[in-house]
Amino acid sequence: MRNTKIKIFCIISLFTLFAVLAGCSQDKEAGTGESDSGGNQDQTTITFWHPMTDTSGEAVEEVIKAFEEQNPDIKIDASYIANQGEGQNEKLLTAVAGGNPPDVAYFDRFEVASWAAQGSLEKLTDLAEKDGITKDKYYPFSWEEASYEGDLYGIPTTTDSRLLFYNKDHFEEAGLDPENPPSTIDELEAAAEKLTIKDGNRFERIGFIPWYGQGWFYGWGWSFGGDFYDPETKTATADHPKNVEALQWITDFAAEYGVEDIAGFTNSQGTGAMDPFLTGQISMKIDGNFGVANIEKFKPELNYGVAPMPTPTGSDHTTWSGGWSVVIPKGAKEKEAAWEFLKFFGGEEGQKIFSEKSRDFSVIDSVNAELGYTEDPIFSEFINILPESHARPVMTEGSLYWNELSTAVENATRGNGTPEEILAEVNEKVNAALQE
Repeated sequence: MRNTKIKIFCIISLFTLFAVLAGCSQDKEAGTGESDSGGNQDQTTITFWHPMTDTSGEAVEEVIKAFEEQNPDIKIDASYIANQGEGQNEKLLTAVAGGNPPDVAYFDRFEVASWAAQGSLEKLTDLAEKDGITKDKYYPFSWEEASYEGDLYGIPTTTDSRLLFYNKDHFEEAGLDPENPPSTIDELEAAAEKLTIKDGNRFERIGFIPWYGQGWFYGWGWSFGGDFYDPETKTATADHPKNVEALQWITDFAAEYGVEDIAGFTNSQGTGAMDPFLTGQISMKIDGNFGVANIEKFKPELNYGVAPMPTPTGSDHTTWSGGWSVVIPKGAKEKEAAWEFLKFFGGEEGQKIFSEKSRDFSVIDSVNAELGYTEDPIFSEFINILPESHARPVMTEGSLYWNELSTAVENATRGNGTPEEILAEVNEKVNAALQE
């Protein structure tokens, strides 16, 4: 009897052992632990939010792929988040306030100061110093834009400039010299008139729209000789006389062609392959060097040229440069792994991968040279004007200022006040916010 009980106990013990081993095996096959990829329990996943689409979105994917290959212990969970950048970061701000932000965000550099001032970004100064990352490697303005009150809050990734794109075939058709694009505002207006084809209230083709594409008011204000910020008094100067002159010109243009008719045209247009410049529905537009990538991808046979933005005098041509950065939002859960991704994206290798695909300029001069941008007949025009370029003011209310200037153009072209009155209101609102 005793032997029988012992045998039964042994059999039960063996079944129990087999069950435990089977359970362990299933857990291992299921990949329990931090990672859901291949059962690597040591892999860390970081979340990454970005607003990039088309070729820029593909460039982001290429950077992530290269980083993960070199860092198998880190997985990037990337998500497209619309309206991030240009002062439209409500979703990210809500995530930070709620204590559940992404670990990394692709961030418009001119917003760094305002977000740093409100404590929404992690400081990177000590991490950069530890790893020997210094401003000497980057274009000075890009490092300054990514910093606030002596501390670094973002790693710069790209820069750009803006020029006038024009369709050479349209120029020939309209009797314009395709090798002599408009240099003055008067020449721009004359060309736009010849290039425009309108049937009643409907544009079959429009020559030019000042505020379309990258025709932001900053660019026109500077082209007219204006200014937007006094660093001595730390106040906005939106109502600079030359800014008022620029906005009056835009307003007059809207009145001449019919602002509602223009709105009907622009509201029906698409992006990517359906960009109206690519489809031949607009003959001239202001765009950045990043616009070249779409042309190369969707319509490489397009016969076009680029030239500086026209000015009233035909001289003193300028542009403005922005660019992006990678940041760690305040409260990020995987700060250490996030920093590794920031270093890669903002370093030579990451920037080369991104810039080669997106056709953006790197903020590292040697990368631009290595990619041949200084020798390219189109890209060299963007590079050549960089010494005359402006950058948006580094200020705590940069996002507010951007939005108010955009609204100013909308109000002026719709007849909601005179340009002088509207820009004075912008000053009042932005300066009040700066003083708070």
